[in-house]
Amino acid sequence: MTKSSDKKLKREEKKQQAKRRQHVQKSLFTAFVVLMIPIALYVFYQGLFGGAPVYPPDEVSITDHVQGEADAPLTITVYGDFQCPNCANEANIISQAWPLISNRARVVFRHYPLDSYPHSFEAARYAEAAGRQDAFWEFYSLLYGDQNSWAVLPDATIAFENYAEQLELDIDQLREDAGLSEIREKILADQRGGNRAGVRATPATYFNGEIMASPRTASELIQMVNDFLSE
Repeated sequence: MTKSSDKKLKREEKKQQAKRRQHVQKSLFTAFVVLMIPIALYVFYQGLFGGAPVYPPDEVSITDHVQGEADAPLTITVYGDFQCPNCANEANIISQAWPLISNRARVVFRHYPLDSYPHSFEAARYAEAAGRQDAFWEFYSLLYGDQNSWAVLPDATIAFENYAEQLELDIDQLREDAGLSEIREKILADQRGGNRAGVRATPATYFNGEIMASPRTASELIQMVNDFLSE
């Protein structure tokens, strides 16, 4: 074989090798696309329809935590974070005003845990778990009332379980429930509903679905209720 023939043969071999590599790469890419399409469709479907249902602030569901009568003319929906100081302040304002508005209003609390507070999501989980033992509002009051104590702890779990003991809850059941995926989904659904309703900060307060300024005092809240219902 001459040198020129040898070079030609080598060039042909290189071309064939390049074609084989291209064929393998094309086959791998096709397989990747075929594999990813159903995964992408599943993720898209889950994003649209997955998880717990989402409700607007003027609609109350059976999973909501509600104080007051179902036929009250005013529904006050609050999106809150248990570690947010402003939320604790508003919870206190609502508590003070409650004796004078409870005959006309009901309060709905929905979770809106913020990433800026390290214990927010866990606090929401434990509050939901307490709710499974019919003690959501009692746990809510302890979380907000003692916020300055547990919010600064490196690990707030012990504090949450101490509150549960004060309420004589089943601690083992509480721990188990706090880790449930249904509870996580409920919290996230509240948050998604808040996003759709235009929540940008906590607390976010709605009167019959209409966004309101957060009251600064109990007197102001009472006046807001009076004005809203008189319109």
